[in-house]
Amino acid sequence: MHIVLVHGAGGTPATWTEVVPLLTAAGRAVTAVTNPLRSLAGDVAHTSSIVDAIGGPVLLVGHSYGGAVITNVGRAAPVKGLVYVAAFAPDEGETVNGIVERYPPAEVSKYMRRGPNGEWESEHTAAYWEEIGWDVRPEQRPVWDAESRRSENAIFTEPTGVPAWRTLPSWYLVAADDRTLRPEIQRDMAARMGADTVEVPGSHFTPRVRPELVATLIERALESL
Repeated sequence: MHIVLVHGAGGTPATWTEVVPLLTAAGRAVTAVTNPLRSLAGDVAHTSSIVDAIGGPVLLVGHSYGGAVITNVGRAAPVKGLVYVAAFAPDEGETVNGIVERYPPAEVSKYMRRGPNGEWESEHTAAYWEEIGWDVRPEQRPVWDAESRRSENAIFTEPTGVPAWRTLPSWYLVAADDRTLRPEIQRDMAARMGADTVEVPGSHFTPRVRPELVATLIERALESL
């Protein structure tokens, strides 16, 4: 089964830099997508094209906003399961913004900056790293900063269609100390999905700081499927 990794808002395949070698060392076929981040519909279409090109069974893995993408891409026939890594799992008609607005603001909100056309970027100051990504190694931070991209508002405000997690087996990794996507939001979504759930310590940068645990959950999903 082919593993397709989907990054979050502002991200690139660099999100999975620490995870991919663990999967390939285990003999797994892996593709990490680079989504345009201009709209949810566009990112779903782009990821779906990659799934279609693989031409065989697929396990989708999404981090953060990437969970909203896989929730929609998962309706494609080749997709056999979904793994959410500190990720959004919207229900039909929900948006990313709509989910977070039901809860108190996460600490990351003070570092978010909006551009003239409504696009979003996070300001990665020293204070940001100390509060939001304290467990990302200092040598990794410049790489993350260099890879970071602007995200158009539409990725957060376009509604989800029928969620694939209603019919597909799903797994969820909760980041227990997350200050970007509040842990209680993650737990609530995982419970609503009926996902096989594990909880790990650490920040929202789970694929970077807990790659072994992410890879272990992916392997658990593959073995189950």
